[in-house]
Amino acid sequence: MTSIILGSQWGDEGKGKLTDHLLATNSFEICARAAGGHNAGHSIHTGTQKFSFHLLPSGLVNPDTDNLIGSGVVFNVDAFFKELADLDAKNVPNVHKRIHVSSRCHLNLTLHAAVDGLSEKALGKDKIGTTKRGIGPSYSTKASRDGLRLHDIYYDDFASKLRTLADGYRARYGDLLEYDVEEEIQKFQNVKEKLRPYIVDAVEYMRVAQEKKRSILVEGSQALMLDLDFGSYPFVTSSNCSIGGCIQGLALSPFNVKNIIGVVKAYTTRVGGGPFPTEDLGEAGTKLQDIGGEIGVSTGRRRRCGWLDLVVLKYSAAVNYYTTINLTKLDVLDTFATIRVAVAYITPDGERITSFPADLNFLEKCTPEYVDFEGWQTSTQGLRKWSDLPVQAQKYIELIESSLGIKIGYIGTGKDREDMIIR
Repeated sequence: MTSIILGSQWGDEGKGKLTDHLLATNSFEICARAAGGHNAGHSIHTGTQKFSFHLLPSGLVNPDTDNLIGSGVVFNVDAFFKELADLDAKNVPNVHKRIHVSSRCHLNLTLHAAVDGLSEKALGKDKIGTTKRGIGPSYSTKASRDGLRLHDIYYDDFASKLRTLADGYRARYGDLLEYDVEEEIQKFQNVKEKLRPYIVDAVEYMRVAQEKKRSILVEGSQALMLDLDFGSYPFVTSSNCSIGGCIQGLALSPFNVKNIIGVVKAYTTRVGGGPFPTEDLGEAGTKLQDIGGEIGVSTGRRRRCGWLDLVVLKYSAAVNYYTTINLTKLDVLDTFATIRVAVAYITPDGERITSFPADLNFLEKCTPEYVDFEGWQTSTQGLRKWSDLPVQAQKYIELIESSLGIKIGYIGTGKDREDMIIR
């Protein structure tokens, strides 16, 4: 059977920790990535070691888990080998035998990153706030059927196809495009045999795995509010990071899905531009940044911070059909005297709405309606039993549960994989 971990807000909820925890306790045989690229940022803390994953599945930390980069991922060869080298340096066993890459992955090229930076610059104050790693341009060339897939590097016409792609961008950007197409062609020529042992037919891989009833954990990247179709468009990523994207990107049977776990940070953060109704630009927001260590794993940028938004979470659940919630970073709220939760938005006409609007211009005119909670003002860090939580913290969690109609089965109380309350 298959369990899927999905971000429910704007990313950075702590999906990597839950992935690591489940792999360490439930012994999933396979961990897979379905979409996105090396713009993901999943952190795992095990004892004294810290691991940061961007392209590779976090399941590589577990020595008994096989790992797959699925067909919906855009694949960056430099990031792939760099992350493998980092794991080698930390003595993670057999990483090269436990990672497989779909031959159908589209390539995320140096060309795409060069174009991404120019596109963001052209948008000026309306920039999306991308990681500038070429993820958007990679998916654009995929959608326009100009893209190059991983299997293409083994054919003689790869060089001419890449030159044609580069010429198209050169016609648009002229001398502003700083890119050496011949250098990139040579890079793939040099690396293609080194890469060959990792490449698999991922459709066949998944068919066999599901036929044999191997246990699979799907590690979602980004989050629902960054999904290309359902997120706060256009301030989104360029892939489908919803339940639908997981099924599509891995050729996953929906009949085999047992659990869909929505990961929810106990407050809200986002990186980059775009709407953020509960953002706090004052003392509370700064305090959340500092205590929560809200620095992007992929970008190094400080994350924007604010209060929990139940409107966002209800919308997210309506798209992804979560069966369980993992509430993370509860301990970050330990020192707050008052904790706010947005339960609705008030429109300019005074109407109270509880659904997330598609129209961002309309959303900007709405104001959150908050419910204020008495803070517990005592440490929850490292707690592992529900009964040990302060009553105020229990009430906070129960409000979220009752509002969503979904049980919170996992509560994160610290950085380590063991800092988890399981209900």
